[in-house]
Amino acid sequence: MAAQTARVYGLQFWLLCLSSFLFFSSFNMIIPELPDYLTSLGGAEYKGLIIALFTITAGLSRPFSGKLADTIGRVPVMIVGGVVCIAAGFMYPLVGSVGAFLLLRFLHGFSTGFTPTGKSAYVADVVPVARRGEAMGLLGLSGSLGMAAGPALGGFIANQFTVDVMFYTSSAAAFLSVAVIWHMHETVKNPEPFRLGLLRISRREVLEPRVLAPSLVMLLSTFSFGTILTIIPDFSEFLGIQNKGLFFTSFTLSSLAIRFLAGKASDKYGRVVVLRVSTGLLTLAMVTIGMVSSATELLLAGVLFGVATGMNSPTVYAWTIDLSHDAHRGRAMATMYIALEIGIGLGALGSGWLYGNQSSNFTLVFWSAAVFSLLAFLYLMLMVKRRHSMEYV
Repeated sequence: MAAQTARVYGLQFWLLCLSSFLFFSSFNMIIPELPDYLTSLGGAEYKGLIIALFTITAGLSRPFSGKLADTIGRVPVMIVGGVVCIAAGFMYPLVGSVGAFLLLRFLHGFSTGFTPTGKSAYVADVVPVARRGEAMGLLGLSGSLGMAAGPALGGFIANQFTVDVMFYTSSAAAFLSVAVIWHMHETVKNPEPFRLGLLRISRREVLEPRVLAPSLVMLLSTFSFGTILTIIPDFSEFLGIQNKGLFFTSFTLSSLAIRFLAGKASDKYGRVVVLRVSTGLLTLAMVTIGMVSSATELLLAGVLFGVATGMNSPTVYAWTIDLSHDAHRGRAMATMYIALEIGIGLGALGSGWLYGNQSSNFTLVFWSAAVFSLLAFLYLMLMVKRRHSMEYV
């Protein structure tokens, strides 16, 4: 296996990072403009479904993407997600009703149900155990760059040109993300050809019990992210920020350097130690966002949110890989991503319901999200029993 070689980060790894940057740029590019787009179709009361529907299909597809990543290979699974993004970008300008828009959001979610699962498993295949936290930090760094560039670029294109041009640009970024990995070397030994029988999923293939602890932390932590994705565009407008992607750029840029450092710290000091710090900071960030009253304060609070999420994500990913069995690594990553989608989806639905298009509810929404990250922090503080050494690396 390539992970046994002395060369830690080869061309395959860096191509994967480039593809991740383009992929995350693609679907994050359109997020800040979607609430207004849905409102223009007459669906203002369904804003909470913009993110929730996307995450539902992502979560539902995880058992399939995990199984396929372990059987037909990592690369085909990555490509499927990119192709979905390409098609979705061309479809958004064609929708003319609320129902069609929501259906498209539902279908678009298949993209993140496949591509990140394949990429995370691929990285685990090609990087030594002692460098996993660092490697996941670098992969997360590339995705974060995409998350930072995407919303800002999308907002600029929508303001300078049209929303339709923004959607087409999203498709172009997805196309490039696929082109970069099209001829990438497959890491699964003796991959099987695809057949319909592989889409039959048994109950034991849905979740990987070995990774339930990091998955629970992921679920509780990403509730806040679902809230941010759903409410921040309206909150930014309320505070007078014209480009609704600026908050996303603020928190994403702040997470860039910390992702790499947090990954190395978790390799040295342990996953749980770093996660205790990150979930504590995440709780503080959500409380702070609920208290801001100006555009400057919101962007500064976004920096704190970015530091927290930048520490959290690569550490949970590395912890999940630590606990997974080599033969079921795709399933393990899929389990963790299912938890991620549930957390984001619940955060989106809950925040949309609490907000109710009433600006007086902003503080309640953000402080409610802080409760979930606080629960993650308390779980990590109380979880002191060691079942085996790798679980608390």
